[in-house]
Amino acid sequence: MSVKKVIACIKSHKNFLITSHTNLEGDALGSELAFYRLLKKLGKRAMIVNQDGLPYGYDFLPSKVILKRFKEMAASRNMRFDCFVVLDCSDLGRIGEVANLYAKHQTILNIDHHVSNRSFGDVNWVEPHYSSCCEMIYQLYKELRVAFDRKTALFLYMGFLTDTGSFRYSNTTARVHEAVAELLQFHLDVSQIYSSVYKNMTFQDIKLLANILSRIKVGAKGRLAWVQMKKSLLQRKDEAFDLSEEILSLMRAIKNVEVCVLFKENLKRKDEIKVNLRSQGKTDVNKIAAYFGGGGHKTASGATLHGSLNGVTRKFLSRIKKSLK
Repeated sequence: MSVKKVIACIKSHKNFLITSHTNLEGDALGSELAFYRLLKKLGKRAMIVNQDGLPYGYDFLPSKVILKRFKEMAASRNMRFDCFVVLDCSDLGRIGEVANLYAKHQTILNIDHHVSNRSFGDVNWVEPHYSSCCEMIYQLYKELRVAFDRKTALFLYMGFLTDTGSFRYSNTTARVHEAVAELLQFHLDVSQIYSSVYKNMTFQDIKLLANILSRIKVGAKGRLAWVQMKKSLLQRKDEAFDLSEEILSLMRAIKNVEVCVLFKENLKRKDEIKVNLRSQGKTDVNKIAAYFGGGGHKTASGATLHGSLNGVTRKFLSRIKKSLK
């Protein structure tokens, strides 16, 4: 579906609820906040409601006051909206309890860049060749001829930064650099943004990271790397900072490794395992994740399975090894 139908949807509605997936990160937050400002500039009413609160490392954002949690809003009688906007989310089930706020008469607008998106909306704009959902929102601003400002530039830049791996991944295109060059005209403190998101590990984080890295294993003649994060490790730590991306990035740096996997036990739910997969590009990990009910991108995907940590690990590794033959 074209961006023109998204614009028509925006113009034909007045009140919007904006949400994204659970376990928020830079692109989800950036696209929500930038889309919120777009709607306000168009004279619309809007609110952002998420399952989770602001994640660790993002408290520098100037508009966190408009980010509402589902628990705060569930009992409110003032939540009147005619368009339910889901950003950066491939599956409606991933928005958590916020789905309970949706009513059948409301239009679902689905904007996403994941190849695994299930086109669950009434209006779907899914562009897997875009680097991030923020790049799509950037394009909306351009199509609608709505001017950027410093706050909007910050929110969009944050999505570009995080979903391109700080401009290191293959989705860092010429189009990305051109967009970012325009955003940087607003004199963003890129060093401060990077430090806030990535340079906030405590000494305890570093010690835990070292412990986990010592448990990395390799297989498939050095083309596969994986590691398990057990509850026994995580229970000794304040979980404010998620080490997943740091672990995956370091496994990805191992010479000759094509696929790396992190298996993480859920502290809050028994026998639930979160699996994160990364690829150097040759192997489509989205297909592997999709086999287990997950999804994402060709080079970065994930899934959540029920079972024992070792059992889930064996199933995934078997499937990955077949794909590497």
